[in-house]
Amino acid sequence: MPHSVSIQKASGWLGNGLLRIFSWIVFLFLVSPLLVVVPISFSGGSYLRFPPESYSLRWYATYFGSETWIDATLLSVLVGVVATVLSVAFGFLFALGITRGLRKWSGALEKLALAPMIVPSIVYSVSMYALFADLRLVGTWYGIALAHTVLCLPFVIIVLTAGLKEFDIDQETAAIGLGASRLVAIRRITIPQIRSSLFSAAFLAFITSFDELVVAMFLSGTFGTLPKKMFDNIRLQIDPTIAAVSVLEIAMVVIVMFVLLRMNKGKAGRLA
Repeated sequence: MPHSVSIQKASGWLGNGLLRIFSWIVFLFLVSPLLVVVPISFSGGSYLRFPPESYSLRWYATYFGSETWIDATLLSVLVGVVATVLSVAFGFLFALGITRGLRKWSGALEKLALAPMIVPSIVYSVSMYALFADLRLVGTWYGIALAHTVLCLPFVIIVLTAGLKEFDIDQETAAIGLGASRLVAIRRITIPQIRSSLFSAAFLAFITSFDELVVAMFLSGTFGTLPKKMFDNIRLQIDPTIAAVSVLEIAMVVIVMFVLLRMNKGKAGRLA
């Protein structure tokens, strides 16, 4: 009996060790592109080369000094903010409906909400182009924002549905029982309780919109979002500016994730 116990412990240690090794291999595989992109962004040469022959801030200065790069970035921010606001607003109402009034159909409705994630991007883009061409929305930034809103909705609904399911609905019911309307109860009780889920959903929605390329290529006219500008740069003019922009995007994501983690930790500390 002790011998079998020792064998089980040894197999458990071996399994945990192999799992750690495999996890580190996957982590290094995912992080390895950064070990190439970051040094190239500080290259002093005129083309992509690793390792760089010299280092400078030349390509960061090129990005910040280029009107086309800055315009593309501001357009992506504008489209991302609009798509985020719309997707969070509609996604919250959808999640609220399937966790409150339509629980019987919640499973089917959740699967329906995931449809934009299942449809291939090229199919979705062609369909939106055909629809928006009739509505004269092709070549407008708000047309891209509306198309991005549909792409962002599944991520928002997944996060907010999970947050609302964890929320104690009795608090909302108690507020209504004390005389508050449902709208007031949702605004003053529910929303503050799921604030971290709202921020997480907004972050996912913004990143989804900000990084989307295929829809922007179909719906943009003479202008382009930042991903489209990056694609054109790779296709027509390969220089380290693309690496500098990539590093700035990564830094933006890291900073926002750090802020969200700090906010979640602060909330956990207050609840404790």
